[in-house]
Amino acid sequence: MSAAEAKTRRFVIACGGTGGHLSPGIALAEALLARGHGVTLFISQKKVDTRLVAHYAQLSVERVPSAPFSWGPRGLLHFYAEQLRGLLFSLRFIRTYRPDVIIGFGGFTSAAVVLAGWLRGIPVALHEANRIPGRAIRLLSWVAQRLYLPPGVTLPGRRGRGVRPTGLPVRADIVRQSPAAARAQLGVDPTQKLLVLLGGSQGSSNLNQWAEDNWAALADAGIQLYCITGLGKGQAGERTQVNAAGLVVRAWFEAFSDRVGVLLSAADLVVSRAGAGTLAELVRCTTPAILLPYPQAADDHQWANATYFVQQGGGLVMAESALPALRAEVLRVLQSDALLEQFRSQLGRQAQEDCLAAMVPDLEQLASGSPAGRQSKWGEVPA
Repeated sequence: MSAAEAKTRRFVIACGGTGGHLSPGIALAEALLARGHGVTLFISQKKVDTRLVAHYAQLSVERVPSAPFSWGPRGLLHFYAEQLRGLLFSLRFIRTYRPDVIIGFGGFTSAAVVLAGWLRGIPVALHEANRIPGRAIRLLSWVAQRLYLPPGVTLPGRRGRGVRPTGLPVRADIVRQSPAAARAQLGVDPTQKLLVLLGGSQGSSNLNQWAEDNWAALADAGIQLYCITGLGKGQAGERTQVNAAGLVVRAWFEAFSDRVGVLLSAADLVVSRAGAGTLAELVRCTTPAILLPYPQAADDHQWANATYFVQQGGGLVMAESALPALRAEVLRVLQSDALLEQFRSQLGRQAQEDCLAAMVPDLEQLASGSPAGRQSKWGEVPA
């Protein structure tokens, strides 16, 4: 179905709370807008959401009341109160906007609008990026006509029916550049290796501390460091050191990066958490990584994400308990151009997939009420 053939539809995308939910929601919104559709993003009231959407003035945004799930009595009461507020907010919005489809990217920010859509009889689609589906996706899957799941991942009771194996949408501005061009934009020395440290959209205090403790030793080895600390974590600024060989080596600490594609393209190696969004961006930019999954992630899903990434040949994984050995592993990898090239080659093979090319027509089919997925890459699969 071409853009000219597709009738203009209205979509609501619930994707706030973390960068891992918001970034693919923005990517899908961009693709739908390019086809002439109307799109509204439902995001949380967190700073990270506000900071990221500020760069997409073309997007219509609503901030829905929400709160993280908690088992503590006070936290649980607050969670239910905010979910009720979010549900009422969503019902009012839907009554006015009249969307054709609601898409949720997981997290409890999306729960209220998904339930509101179901109550109003609006088709619902859910996207799960992690190798272990999150609690919100598991609980909401029974109301969904579409489930976009990573290849090989299933949900009990939903085998085949309305399930679409697909990857994670990546924003259009995150693209692979030549390392020389990316380094010129960042002001990074093109003659020295560059290590980038990412703690996810929330930042990682442990990885930030590792960067503080080890950047001088990295400088002695002629390795530059670029650390994204997360909003409100770590001290931003540029550091300079002259190493034993007389080389001037620099380190940068920033709270947030608006140039993820540039940063990943400039990097020789990334040390990162293993959120699905970060992994998709690493694949897009073909950047090798050493992953340290967040050990408190729900259902240990980051370890599952990292294991799959490594199995596909993109890099290495280490437990956080092995953090003292990380510097030696970083040096080993950065000193082996052959190993880095092997990782990049495998990532380049994965980067060929364009999941939006399949998702957007499928969502248009869902919005039109015509047979599910017909003329899409999935073939005729009944919803």
